[in-house]
Amino acid sequence: MAESRCGILCNECEYRERMNCGGCVHIEKPFWGDSCPVKDCCEGKKLEHCGQCLDFPCVLLNEFAYDKGQGDDGKRIEQCRKWSKV
Repeated sequence: MAESRCGILCNECEYRERMNCGGCVHIEKPFWGDSCPVKDCCEGKKLEHCGQCLDFPCVLLNEFAYDKGQGDDGKRIEQCRKWSKV
């Protein structure tokens, strides 16, 4: 079951408990700002996660996954691939 829209594993996230975050699948607004473009995109397309999108992996997801400050070197993209096979 997807925990996030972008493939982050929420149960491994250091902010989950500290910020009382239920994961973007279960929250209306992210704790880090007014919105998340990846969350907004998935929800606008009525998708559970990015791996279900015809444009996967898109430019936006790649920018997030390989961001120097917050990226995970593509780990979230691979997770979306796994979720899309379930």
